[in-house]
Amino acid sequence: MSVPADSMPRFFGRRRGKPLRRTGRGLVESLLPRLAIAMPEAGQTVDPFTLFPGAPRSIWLEVGFGGGEHLAWQAAHHPDVGVIGCEVFLNGIASLLGHVQREDLTNVRIFPEDARRLFPALPDASVERVFVLFPDPWPKKRHAERRFVHPSNLDQLARLMVDGGELRIATDDAVYKQWAAEQMAEHPDFLRATGDPVTKTDDWPMTRYEAKAREQGRQPIFLRYLRRPREPR
Repeated sequence: MSVPADSMPRFFGRRRGKPLRRTGRGLVESLLPRLAIAMPEAGQTVDPFTLFPGAPRSIWLEVGFGGGEHLAWQAAHHPDVGVIGCEVFLNGIASLLGHVQREDLTNVRIFPEDARRLFPALPDASVERVFVLFPDPWPKKRHAERRFVHPSNLDQLARLMVDGGELRIATDDAVYKQWAAEQMAEHPDFLRATGDPVTKTDDWPMTRYEAKAREQGRQPIFLRYLRRPREPR
């Protein structure tokens, strides 16, 4: 039984850009079906560890991976980790598929839909690290409910993440900087990690969005949070 359409989160954004070139179309047709995570049915549980060959030591998840360069870098540098990328923009999916093919990555899986539609199917404490990098800022106040760093989404991430798991957030938008910091400070399940919010760790490669922001004179901010230990039952 499928999830009723009216019970699914509403997505506000583009799903397609310029027509894909032949190579991109070929990857979407041939490689994506082998890597794609199907839309879960109502009540279905998806064990992320079974999606990958072998037994990954942990699961990482990127929400809105853009062109996929960050996700591909993480997958290449952490071959023992299963990396799930969620993205609705077909051109970005094709870009990631190109990285996967060129770098022969076997530890990448793609949910070609809104990440919020996958969250309910994932088990509690099944994800070690989550990346939310340069999300759509929705800067207008009337669109604040559309911002991904929002209490309802943070509640889901808190449920999915292991104790001590890391949430990384990056943005170059002035409104989103303040918004994200405030939302995270108010959420009881996350603890601010140490470190300067304007810098990032060595295992945090640059994305095309960060490069564009810097070229245009905007200073990105990089935030790291840890999932607080759960209270014993």
